[in-house]
Amino acid sequence: MSSQNRHAKKPRDRGLAAAPQSIERRIYLIRGHRVMLDSDLAVLYQVPTKSLNLAVRRNLDRFPEDFMFQVSQEEMEILRFQFETSNKGRGGRRYFPYVFTEQGVAMLSSVLRSKRAVHVNIAIMRAFVRLRELLATNKDLAAKIDVLEKKYEEHDATIQQVFEAIRKLMAPDPRRRQIGFIGRTPDAE
Repeated sequence: MSSQNRHAKKPRDRGLAAAPQSIERRIYLIRGHRVMLDSDLAVLYQVPTKSLNLAVRRNLDRFPEDFMFQVSQEEMEILRFQFETSNKGRGGRRYFPYVFTEQGVAMLSSVLRSKRAVHVNIAIMRAFVRLRELLATNKDLAAKIDVLEKKYEEHDATIQQVFEAIRKLMAPDPRRRQIGFIGRTPDAE
């Protein structure tokens, strides 16, 4: 091996460098589905978006509507505000992007057929699972907080009644004569 080849720079693996967090940031909620954009997936797979979409079009029977769909004009406007994409006339995309659900992303590895696709898919599946776990944890936490709020609302009313009873016990009854000695003041003698 020549010294030149030994010192040649290896291409950097930017797609998986910060895998879990960078992938989670690329998952959006559209039409009630957690999805990833074709362009984001292309970056992760290190292929041009056009090539990714071409591979999908060649295998459309593997991508039913619940695996992949094209965003509408309205959805594109919402996405444009989220990540500041350019307008169509200024170097932007000519077509609305395709988005892939978790199942669609899983299917992509069989269409792309590379080691990179397998590794990226594993990282993406882990990100989807992590998001599901976070959402489940948040739902559990919200349910527990609701239960505690209801419990303490009842306790608040009970505690309030206890304080009112104590105040009544502490307040002198004007109908009763006070018991005790009446002290004489030294001036009175």
